[in-house]
Amino acid sequence: MNLLEGVTVASFNHFLAGPAGAQILGDLGADVIAVEPLDGAFHRNWAVNGTFVDGQSVNFISTGRNKRSVAFDLKSEAGKEIARRLVTKVDVVMENFRPGTMAKLGLGYDDVKALNPRVIYASASGYGSSGPYRDKPGQDLLVQAISGLAARTGRADGPPTPAGPTVSDHHTGAFYALGVLAALIGRGRTGKGCLVEVDLLSAALDVQFESLVCYLNGGRSPSSRGAGNLAAWYSPAPYGIHATMDGHVAISMGPMKPLAEAFELPELAAYSEKDQFDKRAEIVGKIRPRVAAKSTAHWLEVFGRLGIWHAKVQDYDEVVLDAQVRHNRMIQTMPGATGAPISMVMHPVRYDGEVPEVRLVPQPLGAQTRDVLAELGYSTDRVGELEAAGVIRTHPGQVAAE
Repeated sequence: MNLLEGVTVASFNHFLAGPAGAQILGDLGADVIAVEPLDGAFHRNWAVNGTFVDGQSVNFISTGRNKRSVAFDLKSEAGKEIARRLVTKVDVVMENFRPGTMAKLGLGYDDVKALNPRVIYASASGYGSSGPYRDKPGQDLLVQAISGLAARTGRADGPPTPAGPTVSDHHTGAFYALGVLAALIGRGRTGKGCLVEVDLLSAALDVQFESLVCYLNGGRSPSSRGAGNLAAWYSPAPYGIHATMDGHVAISMGPMKPLAEAFELPELAAYSEKDQFDKRAEIVGKIRPRVAAKSTAHWLEVFGRLGIWHAKVQDYDEVVLDAQVRHNRMIQTMPGATGAPISMVMHPVRYDGEVPEVRLVPQPLGAQTRDVLAELGYSTDRVGELEAAGVIRTHPGQVAAE
């Protein structure tokens, strides 16, 4: 499944959105060379919930597969020379430092383009490479606050609520990879390289395009968030999450007649489609106590029989056992670089019915430094000298996926 075989990427990314975008390209077959400092990239050394697997950060396990790791000191002259030699040999350079950082190292777009005119140079940042927020810290929670995402998530009777997952980072990572792919296609047609720029703020707006376009074109609601159990401010009743006797169930959009039968509330059948928007709180007020009076299993059977769109609200312990999740093989466990088992969320696209393979599990820091420097023309003796001088970091071996 090496659709990008022959494409080489130098990834100077260090956390989440950047490494995620590079991983997508690696999943598709690109040779991704992850350039890290001597003590490792940030996502190798910091973990959400403080969780490490045999010394490996779960952040790194999330976004480190299908990449070769090289480690050298970018601030040293010898390290900068390695970087300059590397960027002349690759198709794509990716980085997600704050704007201006790579330029200070002599590796900004203009610097790299002078060395490699056909290069695709992809940069991910918090807010963009220019503008009043250029130098502000770009982080998912901050972007959710600025973009309106937090204000439009949660219940009307509650506070603004950020999405649990770091959706701005994840969405940015996908567009990061998409931008690189588009630029590669363009270069194949024109022969010219391209500067690709993505940012968390723009991605956070894009992930809201349905609701934001509704707002921009006159759609309004008394509250920024959904009333009662409704999932969103623009949703019709009963679209939302409803508490049952022993859990929660999601009820999607649908006509009122089968809902009236399900809840044994004949008056619901009189509500029109327009009423489902205009009288949302009234409808939800009638439904809420009925749902709460019976078990989740009861409602799954009733809704299924009547053709009402629904789903049980599952937490992660149920998600990993879900029949469709298992069928799609989206969560896989395999031996990691240390031999300890690691579990990963896999590439979500199939190609000719197949999911891209894991060619390399997330690698130890510097596992391929010797290999990559040899490919760049460095002799074994010179590699030894650089290692002795503390310019590069190597690792005695590597572990590929089985």
